[in-house]
Amino acid sequence: MMPRCFLFCALLGIGVSSCTGKLPEFDEGAALEKQVSGERAFQHVEALVGFGPRPAGSAELEESRLYLIEQLASAGWEVQRQTFSKKTPEGSVEFVNLRARFGTERWDQPIEGLLCSHYDTKQYESFEFVGANDGGSSTGLLVELAHVLKERPWIAEKLELVFFDGEEAFGPNITPRDGLYGSRYYAAEITLTDPELRPRWGLLLDMVGDKDLKIRAGVQIPGALLEDLAKLRESDYRVDIQAVKTGIQLISKQLLQSAEELDLRKEVGISPDYIVDDHIPLNVVAGIPTIDLIDFDYPFWHGPGDTLDKVSAESLEVSGRITMWLVEKYLIRSGH
Repeated sequence: MMPRCFLFCALLGIGVSSCTGKLPEFDEGAALEKQVSGERAFQHVEALVGFGPRPAGSAELEESRLYLIEQLASAGWEVQRQTFSKKTPEGSVEFVNLRARFGTERWDQPIEGLLCSHYDTKQYESFEFVGANDGGSSTGLLVELAHVLKERPWIAEKLELVFFDGEEAFGPNITPRDGLYGSRYYAAEITLTDPELRPRWGLLLDMVGDKDLKIRAGVQIPGALLEDLAKLRESDYRVDIQAVKTGIQLISKQLLQSAEELDLRKEVGISPDYIVDDHIPLNVVAGIPTIDLIDFDYPFWHGPGDTLDKVSAESLEVSGRITMWLVEKYLIRSGH
């Protein structure tokens, strides 16, 4: 359950400093968003696409993991593999989430928020699917943000970066039994930890590199999934869905405010539709208010055309700047 002080601060929009101690003032002139490089993010996407299709359980996905671990370590992040096996329509598959904390000996410390992506690609037999935007763009950008965040250690230490495996279903579509394997497992496991150590909010990045960028954040929680996903919990923890929805609404408002302040409002909106993605288990199973930054208006989704030429450094930079501004100015101080 969210500590009373944090809930009070979140509902009233009071900065976390008023509850937990003074934090440095936000300095617009030295904001982290200014350090986000779309070109560097694009290079990471290019490297991932270079491994080819990267479905769960493949050797190519392990190559991707090694690349991510190396890049994160070079930026001062310590990575843990969260390995588990699940039954799928293709039989038992071993999945590996990557969890990263800044510095060493941070794993028993409380954190404020999650920055997430999925790094697997959907498996197809009929064509080569390299997932440049779907899987590649968000993962490459999150690596870039890891490098940017090292310039503000006091912020980086309050975050966990999570790269989910198995977001993609083995069947045609994500269902309550197929897909979201990594986020379901992560969310269920986190309910077994000390409530004081759990994150207060989350941001999921997915398909953020489309040249014609139109982020429409996923904020709706599909009611049909609530009962099925709730069965994943092995703990006594029960989610207050109304509190989660209140947190989502606050984060959504701050997202739009961030885009407005950066003069990027035309690139960002809120989707009126349900988007089933890795943020759903975080909300429903773990009770962590999380929104999905995604441009789902992408004609090459789950097709052979989702290639590197459809991704732009400019769009990656826009997505990264908005994310960093939202985190640094609002979320890290709000105590959701």
